Amino acid sequence: MIQLENIEKSYRQNRVLKGISLTIAQGEFVSITGSSGSGKSTLLNLIGGMDRPDNGEILIDGEAISSYNDEQLTTYRRKQIGFVFQFFNLLPNITVLENVFMPLLLNGKEDENSVLKMIAHAGLKGKEHAYPYQLSGGEQQRVAIARALIHNPRIILADEPTGSLDSETGKAIMELIRQLKEETGKTVILVTHEAYIAEYAQRAFKIRDGMIFQ
Repeated sequence: MIQLENIEKSYRQNRVLKGISLTIAQGEFVSITGSSGSGKSTLLNLIGGMDRPDNGEILIDGEAISSYNDEQLTTYRRKQIGFVFQFFNLLPNITVLENVFMPLLLNGKEDENSVLKMIAHAGLKGKEHAYPYQLSGGEQQRVAIARALIHNPRIILADEPTGSLDSETGKAIMELIRQLKEETGKTVILVTHEAYIAEYAQRAFKIRDGMIFQ
């Protein structure tokens, strides 16, 4: 489903990715580990269409998204990708319900019933009208996961989703991600610096010196 062919990416004089090739099947759960600055998040951003490679191709179902224009990339991100970030990235002035609703609205859909079901499925029933500041870190990440899944994307990209959480809360979040992945058959790519978090994946890779190893 996802195929990276000789991907290279530099920022100014810093060559971050040095010819990375990788294939990920539909429905796989893959983790990518590496030290800070190794290029993990850069790779995730390229797959998610938030940045473009300097060289190489990124193919999704055989289609080269690396050749997309800005409008095509925006549509790709909006419809096919669900993002989960380390710092949740919730909109602070709107409720849980409204935060989870946002991807549907961006896609021109209104289905509050589905939003309520997703919130409940993420373990947040009763919190629909709470604001992010009223929630714990773990609860905020559950909102972020519900938001990532609500528009039924094919690919979930999780960038250090437990990085702001204590280890027990982090484990609970990873159990939720794994459960939802098994129920929905989504392809999940997880970036983490924690070895115990990477073990939740079916296949683990490491980035070192701009290259990827299994």
